[in-house]
Amino acid sequence: MTIAGSIILIMLGAILTWAVEFDLAGLDINVVGVILMLGGLIGLLFGIYRIQVTRRAVGPIDEPVTRHEIYEEPEARRTTVYEERRRYDEPPL
Repeated sequence: MTIAGSIILIMLGAILTWAVEFDLAGLDINVVGVILMLGGLIGLLFGIYRIQVTRRAVGPIDEPVTRHEIYEEPEARRTTVYEERRRYDEPPL
């Protein structure tokens, strides 16, 4: 559950608890609102805890990390060009 979802649950629970004047047989809307608010509060606390755990700083590293890159020269390519000799009595291409 995200923090936004938790806040939405808290708001919905508050609306059902204090703003709704509706009675259903066998269901108390105020209790449903309180349950939603408690669930939203637990989700909000868990979401904040998850953010704090992922943002913890890492201690200093004892040895510096060095990067060794090896560059190799590409092999030289030989290209062979074959030219065809034209005779002067042939028409131009």
